[in-house]
Amino acid sequence: MKIDIVGAGPAGMYFALLTKKYNPSHRIRIYEQNPEGATYGWGVVFSDVGLSFLKEADPAFFEEFIAHHERCDYMEIVHCGTHVQVHGNHFSRTSRIDMLRVLQQACKREGIHIEYGRRIEDARALAAGCDLLVAADGGNSVVRTQLADHFRPQFVRRRNKFAWYGTRQRFHPVSLIFRETPYGVFIAHSYQYSAGLSTFLVEVDPETWQRAGLDKATEDESRRFCTEVFQAELGSNELLTNRSLWFEANIVSNERWTHGNIVLLGDALRTVHFSLGSGTRMAMQDAIALHRAVAGHPGDLPAAFAAFETERRPASSSFQSAAAKSLDWYENVAGKLHLDPVRFAYDYMRRTGQVSHDDLKQRDPGFTAAYDALQAAT
Repeated sequence: MKIDIVGAGPAGMYFALLTKKYNPSHRIRIYEQNPEGATYGWGVVFSDVGLSFLKEADPAFFEEFIAHHERCDYMEIVHCGTHVQVHGNHFSRTSRIDMLRVLQQACKREGIHIEYGRRIEDARALAAGCDLLVAADGGNSVVRTQLADHFRPQFVRRRNKFAWYGTRQRFHPVSLIFRETPYGVFIAHSYQYSAGLSTFLVEVDPETWQRAGLDKATEDESRRFCTEVFQAELGSNELLTNRSLWFEANIVSNERWTHGNIVLLGDALRTVHFSLGSGTRMAMQDAIALHRAVAGHPGDLPAAFAAFETERRPASSSFQSAAAKSLDWYENVAGKLHLDPVRFAYDYMRRTGQVSHDDLKQRDPGFTAAYDALQAAT
């Protein structure tokens, strides 16, 4: 097959890698609009569940993929200055640029050509020159936009504001910090992803954002303000910027996933809010499913596309539903701040409705025992 892929992110490159290794006779090209080595953001997180899919799909590459990951088996929820640990939550973290580098090197070893700095101006023309066109070009997909009348994308913009920062303060566990200020509540999502750096995502509701004057602040003024808000956790370390501009979450879904020989993949297909930490996992699971569907139906693209949708639509709907509940929890967290730290952490862990009390008890019996004791005393 002649396969063209738009987007050199985790979805596009992982699909290319799996497909080329399965059948080296495929001609696979990847087009990426950004220059080589250009990436924004800081680290990415995988749960052990997410990594298990990668290990099953390609055990050899899996070992290469996780070689430099930072690992931790618990998380912390910080409320009223109290750090509540919840164990049994296994996380593996790496920098986004290192993840892409590992995928890029593996693709090049297999003879997959990646052309950087190439923006696709005519998706239909590109599709006409190949057997399969995979649109894996992110949440702002150019291919999806050009064919929007067919894919029928839907966009839901959420209200809270976010800014991605980094810091040299090392947050070994995945840490969620809730800080009350005179302006309102500020939230930090932080985790170490390399020997010397951590991601530090700041979240705030729009009213608090405006009261704090962040609607008029420059990038550096916002950075310094947020550094002061979280000084107790950051210590002597400042926040670092990398296009750290305020934005709102834009949740994307599509009524149709395919058109002719074109298929959407990863964030072009559906976005999952980062409060669940599963966007990259979902993108790579999409890649696995599409590879298996194409390999299982050689020469029959409609059947392959049908198999891909049958496998991934339920998971996509489930994750987006869980993400919506998670977003609702964060957007209404001010109403939870009266809870003591343990009850607050418990409420957080169960926010999506997909984690039961028994699930938590199995993960961390000490945490649930502390919660049960508080409930029995009231």
